[in-house]
Amino acid sequence: MLQAIRSFCQSTAQPVPQSVGDIARCCFESLSLSYWSTRDALQSLTSRQIRTLRVVGGGCLNAFLCQMTADACGCNVVSGPVEASALGNVMLQAVATGALPDIRAGRAAIGESLDCLSYAPHPGSSWIGAQARYRVLEATSSSPQKE
Repeated sequence: MLQAIRSFCQSTAQPVPQSVGDIARCCFESLSLSYWSTRDALQSLTSRQIRTLRVVGGGCLNAFLCQMTADACGCNVVSGPVEASALGNVMLQAVATGALPDIRAGRAAIGESLDCLSYAPHPGSSWIGAQARYRVLEATSSSPQKE
């Protein structure tokens, strides 16, 4: 995987990460920009502004990733729960068996049972240049390859 990341960076005329820290930073920035791009696409498709992102699963445990995502997206990020899939399954079973009246009540019960962390974007953190470069790479990477 390390070589694949380096090769992609080299083939797209980006700085090639050398150290483990450089590779990790590259991955975190790429994930954050991917979240930004997806959020942007969803806003365009729905004509609605998305002011908060929820990060669930293992990624929600990484405060660095959550803060970087808030900064890249320019919106609040709420992290948790880690076991969102399992909790959702249990909640739906509780609704199906009548232990909870509906999904809204199930969501409320889960929300009251867990502590989630919130991350606000840092003022003045500018990702505009990185977003522009990401758009170019995204367009290039999704184009059909000539053989």
